[in-house]
Amino acid sequence: MTPHFTLAELTATSHRQFDNTPNEAETANLQRLAEFLEQVKETLDGKPIMVNSAFRSKQVNDSVGSRDSSQHRIGAACDFRVPGMTPDAVVRAVIAAGLPFDQIIREFDAWTHISVTNTPDGTPRRQALIIDKAGTRPFA
Repeated sequence: MTPHFTLAELTATSHRQFDNTPNEAETANLQRLAEFLEQVKETLDGKPIMVNSAFRSKQVNDSVGSRDSSQHRIGAACDFRVPGMTPDAVVRAVIAAGLPFDQIIREFDAWTHISVTNTPDGTPRRQALIIDKAGTRPFA
């Protein structure tokens, strides 16, 4: 898809009993997501981005307990870690760079969720949140 992100990486799942093959529209979203992740990587001085989860078919999404409205379902979101950086530092760097993210979330202080708009012509919400045991709140 891009120099640092493959379709296989963005569709990998530990729930191998389920088909996790994206359709044409989902693949197009994954292409936009991969291109955006390249911008994130550049913002983070080329540090590795370790993808935990990107595209999730309905069965995979259901098996991890996520909502049907998750942007992962359409290939527009990615959960990742950056070795040597806290999720807090990743979120702050992406916000400071002014990247056109739709959503960025520090999740459980263990990984970062980032998304592009659901459609190519969408306007990024630039919504920054924290999700943890205390609930969901704005990133501050």
